[in-house]
Amino acid sequence: MSPSSDSAPESERTHYSYAHYANRDVAEGFDALRFSGPIGQHLLREQQRLLIEALSPLAGRHVVDVGTGTGRAAIGLALEGARVTGLDASVEMLDVARRRASDAGAAVVFGVADAHRLPLPDRSADAAVCLRVLMHAIDWPMCVGELCRVARWRVVVDFPALGSGAAIESTVRRTRKWLGRRVEAYRVISEHDVRAVFARHGFRIVTVRRQFVMPIAIHKVVNRPGVTLKLERVLARLGLLRLLGSPVSMVAER
Repeated sequence: MSPSSDSAPESERTHYSYAHYANRDVAEGFDALRFSGPIGQHLLREQQRLLIEALSPLAGRHVVDVGTGTGRAAIGLALEGARVTGLDASVEMLDVARRRASDAGAAVVFGVADAHRLPLPDRSADAAVCLRVLMHAIDWPMCVGELCRVARWRVVVDFPALGSGAAIESTVRRTRKWLGRRVEAYRVISEHDVRAVFARHGFRIVTVRRQFVMPIAIHKVVNRPGVTLKLERVLARLGLLRLLGSPVSMVAER
């Protein structure tokens, strides 16, 4: 069965988290923007490694990838043997995801759905994955609640951390968006708040991983992972990763 969902209300569709990605040019250029170059590939490898560690053994597990975008996480999980459903509000992003899955030989069921209102029964999946979505969502606690509702076992999310260097970039982007610029804006989120929402839905945190001290944008500008990742290791030894690391990846278990 192909999942489906009623379209979001018109008042929501104008929010950038819908409007920005309901654009064919944005969808076609998304992977090149996010995962190109050595830093982009490093991000992709780390994402895949985290998901495999969090959800293994994957063979036969039903995993829902909410906000699948161009299907990067969904395809990787499917190639590891999971039964994957990839959901996104953007038809344009899903068109790219279906093409990428076909090219990779990955069996993923894709469907249109809103992360705030998932068209799935309670505990109908073993696990739910939601990457690079909470930072854009209109009501991120509502999205986490939906992930918890449909997941029988585990939920994996990530978000840029409040108090990290990402907060500066977030402020700049949101200001540019307010001024009418076309930009992928986002918010930063308190780890304490995310923990509290999971606890409210009966989930406990089993893994927390912080990726960088410096904003990802700086790593991409320098574009020399041997240099910036070495500096990141120094900053981690100084204890700054634990205090300022972002994005935060969090695995929660029922």
